[in-house]
Amino acid sequence: MEENPSESENGMWKLSVDGSSCLTGSGAGLVLTSPDGWTLEYALRFKFKATNNEAEWEALIAGLTIAKHLEVQRIEASSDSQLVVGLANGEYEAREDLMMKYLSHFQGMKSAFEVLRIVKVPRAENIRADQLSKLATSEELEKNQTVLVDYLERPTISQAEVMDIDDPQEPNWMTPFVIWLRDGILPEDPVEARKLVYRANRFQF
Repeated sequence: MEENPSESENGMWKLSVDGSSCLTGSGAGLVLTSPDGWTLEYALRFKFKATNNEAEWEALIAGLTIAKHLEVQRIEASSDSQLVVGLANGEYEAREDLMMKYLSHFQGMKSAFEVLRIVKVPRAENIRADQLSKLATSEELEKNQTVLVDYLERPTISQAEVMDIDDPQEPNWMTPFVIWLRDGILPEDPVEARKLVYRANRFQF
């Protein structure tokens, strides 16, 4: 559902997203902030080729999926992609097949939120999400020890996708850290548990 921007901001989460596509790969950067200032930074690297517009869609969908798993009800998502924001808000018409599929997937997610706003921001106001998307496509990704990092095997809209990332009952790339943040349960593997805590300890509620 959507809400007039002039209405109350009480309980509103903020999501900043950015997608990146370059010679070294494609990825997404996400910054999710709660009403009381809790912040999650996430870099997601794609194990598939994606255009810049596709990467922007994947970034938005991934961010909203995380918010959905954390049971967020009111959220404002910002992106510097004029095309994605325009399509999401019904200002543009999707003409390419892939854009139609991404738009359809996005529309299917809207009912999970009481309030969902998608806003266009200048690139200068989306710096951190942009930095994270660049990190996701860089050779420095594996050396990172502070930002949560994961990999997306296939495009969200791929019919070959064997795991539905929108289904909270199915394990997927975000499951371990969502369970840790929401329920306080760590992976059984002690190495993975230490790694998760190290990366997520400054993002807890």
